[in-house]
Amino acid sequence: MSPLLGKSISRYISLKALAVMVVAFVASMSVVVATCLYYSKDVVINVDDTVIVVNTMKSTVEEVLGQSGLEIGEHDYISLPLESKLQKKNTNIINIKRAIPLIVEMDGKETTIMTVKDTVGEALKEEPISLRIGDRIEGASYSQKVEENMEVKVIRVKHKMVTEEETIPYEVVEKESGSMEIGEQRVVKEGTEGKIEKVYVVKYEDGKEVDRRLMNESVVLEPSEKVVEYGTVASYVSSRGDRFRYSKVLEMRATAYTASYECTGKRPGDPGFGITYTGIPVRPGIVAVDPKVIPLGSRLYIEGIGDVPDYGYALAADIGSAVKGDIIDLYKESKEEVKNWGVRKVRVYILRD
Repeated sequence: MSPLLGKSISRYISLKALAVMVVAFVASMSVVVATCLYYSKDVVINVDDTVIVVNTMKSTVEEVLGQSGLEIGEHDYISLPLESKLQKKNTNIINIKRAIPLIVEMDGKETTIMTVKDTVGEALKEEPISLRIGDRIEGASYSQKVEENMEVKVIRVKHKMVTEEETIPYEVVEKESGSMEIGEQRVVKEGTEGKIEKVYVVKYEDGKEVDRRLMNESVVLEPSEKVVEYGTVASYVSSRGDRFRYSKVLEMRATAYTASYECTGKRPGDPGFGITYTGIPVRPGIVAVDPKVIPLGSRLYIEGIGDVPDYGYALAADIGSAVKGDIIDLYKESKEEVKNWGVRKVRVYILRD
């Protein structure tokens, strides 16, 4: 065989072997690709606001999460159990929500809970938080979205029926007494307090009363009034040291008269000489008055004003033509006394019986 022919044959054999190897490789790769296509699964992982798309040969949710470098915390939410098998025909959707801390102050203690709930109200329904009917919160509203490290205080609200007994003060009734002087008084009857029962609905927040509403009240014991008498009689202590009671006091101008003809128009022996209008004989202490101002028969005490001496006790038993209004005429024994007296200012006390 010629050398040229030998080379041609060897070359032919090498090309044929190469072709066989290529065909075998392509065939094996086709098998691998077909196998991969048969066993691969499409997975979409939603982690909070992040979307991860995975094509995997893994069989379970846990395996594909491990392939994606994702770990599930104790309080995190995952839509599928970790042991769930992945589907080949349909896209596998896995939703994951990371738990965030919510700080809750309640019953005097602070607790941090990890929650995946959207709103504060939903989060507070979870253990170990135990909301009661009527409780309220501060720092957020029930519908507010939960934010990381948000602080919320739970206020315990409680309503309770409370019955209380209160006193009803007695009234003091004052009555006039003509037997006592002004400034004097005495208790005729002691008063007693009554009792009233009141029913309240009391609202407590964290054990402290914050509001109460009266629901009902009923008198258990009626009060009785206290009766006090007070004096209405005016009294006065004269310059002589005499104490007397009076009903009225008047400031007047005092003149003086005697039983003489010059004063009365009558002489001794004339009918009515020395006799007053009321029929009693004149004497020191008898005075003439205007009956419209001082009733006849009134007992009086006449006090001098300033350096004028007191006339003393007197009886309104006479009248006179010149005795009108605030004029009072004092009986004197002599004309000289009348002259010396003249007209003076006096204070006239009308005495009580």
